[in-house]
Amino acid sequence: MSDHPGPPLRIVSPALLGAGGGEGDWLPVTAGESGAAVFRSADAGRYAKCVPAADAADLEAERDRVVWLGDEGVPGPQVLDWYTNDVGACLVTSAVRGVPADQLPAADLRASWERIADAVRRLHEVPVRRCPFRRDLDTMVAVAHDVVARDAVNLEFLPVEQQHTPAAELLARLVPQVARRREQEAADTVVCHGDLCLPNIVLDPQTLEVSGFIDLGRLGLADRYADLALLLANARETWPDEGRARTADAAFAERYGIALDHDRLRFYLHLDPLTWG
Repeated sequence: MSDHPGPPLRIVSPALLGAGGGEGDWLPVTAGESGAAVFRSADAGRYAKCVPAADAADLEAERDRVVWLGDEGVPGPQVLDWYTNDVGACLVTSAVRGVPADQLPAADLRASWERIADAVRRLHEVPVRRCPFRRDLDTMVAVAHDVVARDAVNLEFLPVEQQHTPAAELLARLVPQVARRREQEAADTVVCHGDLCLPNIVLDPQTLEVSGFIDLGRLGLADRYADLALLLANARETWPDEGRARTADAAFAERYGIALDHDRLRFYLHLDPLTWG
């Protein structure tokens, strides 16, 4: 990594930050609501995430998480470079080769499902004493209060049945459960991905083995159900019907080694959308 100033940051072109190559070497992938923009190199071997100065600290924290997780032997991207100046910052990482799990047809996702359970279990088994990052319940609740107070909840992130309910009411429904969930978290804290949905799990399309986890900005110590709730709910968008979704949930739980607490799953599934804004 390097921590050297480059030319003034222009989100439209990470090359102007000195991130290698010329104007045509970076192709836009996404642009986030916060001002973050993601680019892929023309050879598909690197990604660059660029943010304005106001978000540079968050991107630096994501950089540190990527480095730490790689040092723990969990597959994912590698940090290739880091650029910052008084205008913004850019994180350049290696691409994780493969296909995001949400792009697989249901049959292939089902064939890879036990492998995904194994990879998630291995992530959750990283010793918590070695993890310097937190994404605990109190942090999530505080963020939710801030997002709701700013009326910044993204309605598309909410379950369909909640999209016409005021966000303040949705949060108020969860608050009475927090003390109980805090007790559960204290007894069951693991290293969580923090945004464990199918697009952030990359698979080898030939072997259907997990090539790595990506988008690690929320990684930290938390209740394992913060991860499990997102993953199982997101996979429901791929399974063809509710019966097969329940079968897949049961198969995942058996392979992972857990008896699922559905109330706990529901709590984290309803809390998470209130923390994005």
